[in-house]
Amino acid sequence: MAPQPLNQYLDCCATTPLAPEVAERMAAVQSQAWGNPSSLHGFGLAAAEQLERSRQGIAALLGCDRERLVFTSGGSESIHLALLGSAPALELSTTSGGAPRLLLSAVEHPASRAAAAALEQRGWLVQDVPVDHLGAIDLEAFERLLAPPTRLVSLIWGQSEVGTIQPVERIAALCRSAGVMLHLDAVQVLGHQPLRLAELPVDLLSFAAHKIQGPRGVGALVLKPGVELQPCIGGGGQEGGLRSGTEAVALVAGFEAALHLANDRLVAHGGRDPVAPLRDALVSALLVMQGVELSGPDPREASHPARLSHHLSLLVRGRDGDWLNGRQLVQALWREGFACSSGSACSSSGSAASAVLLAMGYEPAAAAAGLRLSLGPWHGSELLQQVPQALERARAAL
Repeated sequence: MAPQPLNQYLDCCATTPLAPEVAERMAAVQSQAWGNPSSLHGFGLAAAEQLERSRQGIAALLGCDRERLVFTSGGSESIHLALLGSAPALELSTTSGGAPRLLLSAVEHPASRAAAAALEQRGWLVQDVPVDHLGAIDLEAFERLLAPPTRLVSLIWGQSEVGTIQPVERIAALCRSAGVMLHLDAVQVLGHQPLRLAELPVDLLSFAAHKIQGPRGVGALVLKPGVELQPCIGGGGQEGGLRSGTEAVALVAGFEAALHLANDRLVAHGGRDPVAPLRDALVSALLVMQGVELSGPDPREASHPARLSHHLSLLVRGRDGDWLNGRQLVQALWREGFACSSGSACSSSGSAASAVLLAMGYEPAAAAAGLRLSLGPWHGSELLQQVPQALERARAAL
């Protein structure tokens, strides 16, 4: 199949195309620093020096200490290392005499769910914090649930399916007051708002490079000082003993290059994601269509909760007034040339209603109707006409 034009790719929350500058940087590093960073000869030292430069660069862009940055294979591994790695020390420090408790929101990513299930097998209690109709957690319920035996909280900062951004400053303050460790899945937030992690009172944060036009196969976990982790992967003791395995030097360099590009865009636009105005205009263009509704927060309203700046999600009715199945609509839109998604790309293999939309109070038929469009920095105003027209044709074909 011939490649589709990039301006028709509207699935950046799933992954993004590699930026040409990133590909060039990776190729240069791969040709010049291809050795094993643990080797003591010149080839290994060249690779180790490049890895350290990339580590320092990424740490500076994230606003964290370089020694608190652990490279992984991506967001899912980072989440597992955060939850499973922190569990042993938290188990030892539990004073209630019973099982420790992990709190999740009701709208977490499948990777967090899988890590939580592994903790349940170890005897942990796992409990969901409810969310409202916009996907924001119930802060009153959350504060009550922070009482013992809660020892760990893991929340998705920017929800990948409906775009809701949780109020992390308030959440972090509540966790700190209760003496509870906090992990944030920050995969979708990276590159879309300025980050100064040293100023954010969060213990653990997970990231992935491929959401910001970086390479797949590399991510990071940021630890605050004092956080104690046990490795999930043993072996040669790389990454400060927390993640064994020969480091992917070229992938890490690509991660740094992609983060530089994203940061430069934010700086050039006064700290705001330059794609946000286009996203807002596209929301307005789509919501004038009959039978099209927004799920999650309205980004055009100066209210809370906020929404990811490159993200919009919809529910669409057919001509008969019934909800259209989101996956069928995705396929119909692809026949019109546009790539988008229904729900999370990491949980799109089934046909059931979205667990996220069900948690937000939608009926099952509506919860199966979710459609997500997520934009990249290459998109332009032509979408304001093309996407509504394609959606109307796709709807008519179902």
